[in-house]
Amino acid sequence: MTQCSRTGRYVATSPKRGCRPFVSYLNFSCCRCGQMMQIACLVIPSPIIALAMAFVFISSATAQLTAPQDQPAKALEISSAKVDGSSVPWKKILRTKPAPRVVMLDFGPTAGSGWDPFRLRYKLEGWENNWQTGGGYMFLMVRFCNEAGERIAQEEFDMKGESPGWDSSLTSSPLTHRREIVTVPPNASRLWIVISSAGPPSTVGICIVDSLVVSRLSAGASPAEILLRSPFDREGQRAPDNATSLDFERKSGWLRDGSRPGMAKILEFGHDPTVKGFAILDEDPAGHAEWHNIQEKAPRVTPGERVSIEWNEMYSIGVANLRFISPAYEFLPPGDYRFRVSEVDLLGKPTGVELSLPIHVPVARWKTPWFWALVSVLLTAVTTAGVRSLASYKMRRIVARLELDHAMESERLRIAQDIHDDLGARITQISLFSAMAQTKRPLSEEVRADFEHISHLSRDLVSSLYETVWAVDPENDNLESLGDFICETASQLCESAQLRCCLKMTDLPSGIQISSHVRHSLVMAAKEAIHNAIKHANSSELTIRVEFKDLALSISIQDNGRGFQSTNSGNGLFNMKRRLEILGGVCSIESNVHTGTTVELQLKLPPPESVLRIANLESGNEKLDSRGK
Repeated sequence: MTQCSRTGRYVATSPKRGCRPFVSYLNFSCCRCGQMMQIACLVIPSPIIALAMAFVFISSATAQLTAPQDQPAKALEISSAKVDGSSVPWKKILRTKPAPRVVMLDFGPTAGSGWDPFRLRYKLEGWENNWQTGGGYMFLMVRFCNEAGERIAQEEFDMKGESPGWDSSLTSSPLTHRREIVTVPPNASRLWIVISSAGPPSTVGICIVDSLVVSRLSAGASPAEILLRSPFDREGQRAPDNATSLDFERKSGWLRDGSRPGMAKILEFGHDPTVKGFAILDEDPAGHAEWHNIQEKAPRVTPGERVSIEWNEMYSIGVANLRFISPAYEFLPPGDYRFRVSEVDLLGKPTGVELSLPIHVPVARWKTPWFWALVSVLLTAVTTAGVRSLASYKMRRIVARLELDHAMESERLRIAQDIHDDLGARITQISLFSAMAQTKRPLSEEVRADFEHISHLSRDLVSSLYETVWAVDPENDNLESLGDFICETASQLCESAQLRCCLKMTDLPSGIQISSHVRHSLVMAAKEAIHNAIKHANSSELTIRVEFKDLALSISIQDNGRGFQSTNSGNGLFNMKRRLEILGGVCSIESNVHTGTTVELQLKLPPPESVLRIANLESGNEKLDSRGK
């Protein structure tokens, strides 16, 4: 109820608007005069709402009081890149020169950030598959001592990087089995097993050793003797509450040690069931922890015997608080790579702080397609120009050679005509005059014999002159003319000697050119063979065969005389063989005292004239070919 200031009447009203926390403004109006009034009222909320509001207020105040004033930014950077020892600038992508020998990258936290990453790892994708952790390692060590506890020898088995299949979880990461065999050194009597993180001073990470068994190996087939084994069962039971107490260490025979023994722990891992094992959680870059068996309970060993150490392990180990320099990436092949740097926690799980840099190694210019295309074009152009120049040069030589051959043939034809027309006519006159002189009287028999001799020599000279004219005449430079001349000569010689002559000649092509030198040598060799058969064979028949097949000319002279011994060959046979050897042919002689003698002249002839000349000019051979040109 509210009293109106004008009418003095009390009226009932209701609020027109919502309220604010703890304070509410109510609007009223008089039912008679309509005057508006506003009253501020204190609103008491319910207990639950009051408690919630108080909690929010206190939490906000606490956060403001505890929040640091200067939180360092967590960021990584690549400070420099070197290719073959020289610094290389980059923007979004690092481009190296072709075929770099060494690529190195300096990386770490951003300069001036004040933040030291706990543990970093890096990898060059496209070149390596596993993350690199900087060289930190933990180890399981076998130490041999004498009776006085003095160290004799030791052997370490390192654990570096991450074990196969490690996924930053103690539940699902698999164990890896290892077995090592060592020989007890001289003067050793006891054996210690040490599990330690005392690698490089900055080593951090976790390693777990399970199912450790140390056995003495026997020389025969007897089973190994167990000297030491892990004190934990494999039934999946939880470790007792006093597992970290001195009582556990005394009963198990294993001690924690190191500068930070608290980092040596007993952990449960795996699932269905869980198992226990020795663990080292090294989070102090300046300290280390280790597990080892008690010296007084150390198993005894004998020098020279072999000891087997078996265990299961899993680990994730790296280096803390260091600014790394990546290892040298040598001889990277052409391609695209990505260098990645990532911060991880104690278990190797990424924290989300990561940096990557694309790297491009170009293909060497001499390996690119366009380079070889350009080289091919240049080679084609040079080859074409060279071929054209060589062809032009050869063509000029061919033309010059043809002109020379034509001039020589013209000169040979003129000489043949002069010999035939002039010298031949004069020798014929001498023969006629000598024949006519024999008929004149009175002549003594001595003078008549002289004229007969002159007439005979004149006829022989005319025959020789005819052979010379035939050899010089360029119109006879063909195989057909050669065959006809040999048959004609053989027929004349056999007729004068009164021998039967059998001529066998295949069709000889007239297109096969033979030079005068070759024709003359073949005719002289054939005449020598025919003369030998007439003079020495005492034969009654002479067979001449002339054959041509596959560009091979064969001339065979066979008689049915008395033959001869091969050791009795004279200058005539030697001259025949010599003539054929000079031409590049073969002269074969077969003689039998019962069947007679066969002389075979064989010569491989070149292709037709035009082809042979071009081939000879191309080879640059200036010696006499089989045509003697």
